[in-house]
Parts: sequence; structure tokens; C-alpha cells
Amino acid sequence: MRVLVTGGAGFIGSHIVGALRRRGHDPVVLDALLPAAHPGPPELPDAEFVRADVRDAPAVREALRGVDAVCHQAAMVGLGKDFADAPAYVGCNDLGTAVLLAEMAAAGVRALVLAGSMVVYGEGRYDCPAHGTVRPAPRAAVDLRAGRFEPHCPSCGAQLTPGLVDEDAPADPRNVYATTKLAQEHLAASWARCTDGRSVALRYHNVYGPGMPRDTPYAGVASFFRSSLARGEAPRVYEDGAQRRDFVHVRDVAQANVAALEAVGTRPAGTAVAYNTGSGDPHTVGEMAAALATAHGGPAPVVTGEFRLGDVRHITADSARLRHDLAWHPDITFTTGMTEFAHAPQRLSSAGPNSSPAGPPPSPAGPHPSPAGV
Repeated sequence: MRVLVTGGAGFIGSHIVGALRRRGHDPVVLDALLPAAHPGPPELPDAEFVRADVRDAPAVREALRGVDAVCHQAAMVGLGKDFADAPAYVGCNDLGTAVLLAEMAAAGVRALVLAGSMVVYGEGRYDCPAHGTVRPAPRAAVDLRAGRFEPHCPSCGAQLTPGLVDEDAPADPRNVYATTKLAQEHLAASWARCTDGRSVALRYHNVYGPGMPRDTPYAGVASFFRSSLARGEAPRVYEDGAQRRDFVHVRDVAQANVAALEAVGTRPAGTAVAYNTGSGDPHTVGEMAAALATAHGGPAPVVTGEFRLGDVRHITADSARLRHDLAWHPDITFTTGMTEFAHAPQRLSSAGPNSSPAGPPPSPAGPHPSPAGV
């Protein structure tokens, strides 16, 4: 199968390209190699390479020649500094996806696997002792400043118990990036209906592993902590470190993409489906920082109590549907993966925002990190 991988020179995309090659497929990489993500000449994947922006319709059209399926990884990621970043996010993530889908429609390419994100859910699943499953409101700055980090029941104010969120949970994007990721899914579903195409969105949870950018927080909290340790500095953990996340290794995510690409053609025409893509083994941000620091040999993490408004408290995945439908399962445990990552090479990164290598030039403000590595 010949597969176009947008953003294929980036962190996750390059692992997908390698996994496709190992399965005997023929990947084609479309990547703009922007300085924000690639300040120096990167090691290019072992694949046919097209240097172009995903919004460049003629270049996308040319890259789609002879392609059987598309794996769309190109995106601008992270939380924005403020709402002024919205045009950059929408331009890269949503306009870029629209251009790609329009060219796929014209070229007769009818199979798509999309890099989705857990951020479409907002907060994760919560249960109240009195009211069952509830959806807490966004956390208020006054509570966060006072160290009240846990959301409470919107009806009675009781402490909530976090649980695993499944794909049937209502979408509730709470920042611009999350909104664009949900819009990408809707665009893909509309494309599938209009063209008799088939779309699979993999809603990634916190992806980490070898090849994450270094010396920048823009790629997520695991990269931020790893970069601090490499500089001999203690990882700085926001809030109280008890935020629950699902850290999934990039090689497992790459295998999920290969499984989805190999199965997408068997789905009914005109349909779109989303799958959570996580390890199924939740840990707190504090536990992750401690595991990295221990494996690296210190220094120990520092819990700061700082926060970023717009971040969510707990979001962990129920990936049972992906395991059942595609026979996928993660192979790399939390301990094994963090021990490897503590010493794994990282890719050079600039001091600018972590735009996708197939996205737009960075905005002046640029995205900043989520303390939970969304």
C-alpha cells in the first residue's frame, strides 16, 4: 500500500513512516521542514519525500499520485499563548485539513487515518457519589490560585472520582487547539459522507518517546521534563502533580496507525470512526516526572503549585474499542518506556513554537506548553 504521511518528518510521523516500511508498505512523506520544528537539517525518513506545506494544493495534488491512503499527522500543537494564536491554529489544522481532503476527493483517494487528540473531550470522565457521571465546568482561576485543583460536582459540590473516558463521551473542547482538532474530525466525516470515503481518527493521549524535541516544552510535558534533566535541572511539576494522564509510547502509536491504515479500507463507505489511543495504564504527572528523574539519575522533580488556565485536571483513555476492532495493543509498559526515554536521543529544536513540520510559519506569540502535555 502506498501511503502519504503528512508531517512525516516530525516526531510521531517519522515513527509511523518506519513502522509502515517494516510492514512492507510504501510511505511518501509530505513535510515543510519549518525551522520552528527543524532548526537544522533533519534526518529524513527512508521514504520518498516532498517538501511542501499541507495547504499547498498543487504540491498535495502531486504527492497524492498513486497513493492508496493518507495518514494525516500535520498539525500545530500545544496551548496558544492567547486567542491571538487562533488564526495560526485554524490555518494550519483546519484549512490544511480541508485542502488535503479536497485534493483527496479530486484524486479519488478514499482512505484516511487522522491524528486526533484526547483534547476534544475537555475534562475526562467524573463520577459523583450522588449524581453519577457528571461534566464539571472549566476550573476557575480563583480556585487554581488557592490550590483547589480538583473539579467538583456542578450540582452538589462533592469531590469527584476520575475515570476512563470512552469515545461516546460528549466533545467539550476547552481551548483553540482542541477546537481545531475536533473540527478536523468533523471535516473528515463530511469528506467521507460526500465521497464515499472512509475515515479513522486516532485520539492520541500523551505520546512520548525517542525523537521528541529537546529544550522546548511545546511538544508536551514528557519532553519538557526530559529536557530539564538533560540540562541538569529538576523537572518543574505544575499544580500538585496529581493530574492523571495516559502516557502512551510513540512506537505503540505508530503501530496503531499502521493497524488503522490496513483496516480502513474494510470499513463501510461513507463512514468515520474515532478511537482512543492510549496505554490503558494511567499515571499522574508527578509519577511520570519521578520515573524519568529516577531513571536519568536526578535531580528530583519540584512540585511548584503553578498552573495554566485552560488546562484540564484529569483525562485518561479507555482504548478498549481500538483493541477490539483492530486487534491493537500497546507493547511498551510505563516503566520500560520511561526508562528508555530518560536516556533516548531527542531531536534538536528551536526556541520557537512547535508548529507542525507540515504547517504554517510560527505566529509571533506561538503556542506554549500545557503542564499536562496535551
